[in-house]
Amino acid sequence: MGSLDIDSTVTPSYSHAKTLVFWACSLILVALNLRTIFPSFGALMPEIRQSLHLSSGLASLITTLPVLCLGLFAPFAPKLAQKLGIERTIFIIMFVLAVGILLRGTGELNGLLTGTILAGGAIAIINVLLPSLIKRDFSQSIGLMSGLYAMALLGGAAVAAGTTLPLQQFFHGDWSSALAIWVVPAILAWLFWLFQYPKHSVGLKIIAPKIHGLWQCKLAWQVTLFMALQSMYSFTVFGWLSPFLRDRGIAAFDASFIVSISIFLQTIACFLAPVIATRLPHQSWFNVVVVLLTVIGFFGCLMAPMHTIWLWAVILGLGQGALTSIAMAMIVLRSENTHVAAQLSSMVQSVGFGFGAFGPLMVGLLYPSPGHFIKVEIFLACVALALIYVGFKAGQDRHVSVEMV
Repeated sequence: MGSLDIDSTVTPSYSHAKTLVFWACSLILVALNLRTIFPSFGALMPEIRQSLHLSSGLASLITTLPVLCLGLFAPFAPKLAQKLGIERTIFIIMFVLAVGILLRGTGELNGLLTGTILAGGAIAIINVLLPSLIKRDFSQSIGLMSGLYAMALLGGAAVAAGTTLPLQQFFHGDWSSALAIWVVPAILAWLFWLFQYPKHSVGLKIIAPKIHGLWQCKLAWQVTLFMALQSMYSFTVFGWLSPFLRDRGIAAFDASFIVSISIFLQTIACFLAPVIATRLPHQSWFNVVVVLLTVIGFFGCLMAPMHTIWLWAVILGLGQGALTSIAMAMIVLRSENTHVAAQLSSMVQSVGFGFGAFGPLMVGLLYPSPGHFIKVEIFLACVALALIYVGFKAGQDRHVSVEMV
């Protein structure tokens, strides 16, 4: 999640308490739609591969595309917001997201690819803009709104993971309808946004000074790689955990339910982890612990006896949620002020998500046949070792070294 550094002197049009509550609901409704495309595809991957005759490599590419778009399209968000205003930009981009979701449900490969790119690009832009609105309009309750925002992201993913397969059964086995149905909450959020945002969108004024040396700072790269490597795990869980569990012999509904509960537990850990971590003198060992929980939980899901699968899914959910939120928190904790935080956030999101996209891609390429996890396990073990190292370094109590002019 990135953010723009905006002029706090701009007065929003949401002074009335009741209006502010509706505005908060609009933000949360949008956030609920920003992760549904990831687990919904993962839940249906075996059916989609069989229907469209996809190779493992092409399936992993489709899983990777939206993650890659998070990094590629994020830099366009500030320019669009400057030209159109934040609210109007989100209103337009939410419509693009809805179109992308519909195209994913056409039942054809071209529609699936095009829709995935559109949806991924839309999510990337909204990812940057929503935190900026929270910063501007909820300055007295940033912690609460940020927590609700993070929980909405993962809550939407949990719902998608748990209900996509039942929806497919409701549509008589039609996987395309089960993908397309997720346009409904997107349209609802778009309509809610239409009635809530002001007719004259509040202008965005960029006042950040020029910052030099960020891309040459070792700590900035450690924070960025921490985000990138945890993204590899996070999006691998979204896209591949359900197919992996099904390949181990777990029924499709049971696999999707396990993934859904695991992601739901992420929302709890995501909310609590920053509260705990920020009370510590530094976060180095906290980062190591949550990485280990994530890795142990994921490997347990792949290797442990079947009757213990729920234990490992719970550990994975708590570890992954804590890891995701603390990686986000590193941006703020390692920045001396909001100007540096905005620039570091942009660097982390563009590079981190772009690099993190190779996680699910590599997993797909290293998984040639059902049940053969050894290559995947070796790859993820290497990622885990690197994640422990950069997490420990990024957790040390210091700020990125930059020059502001």
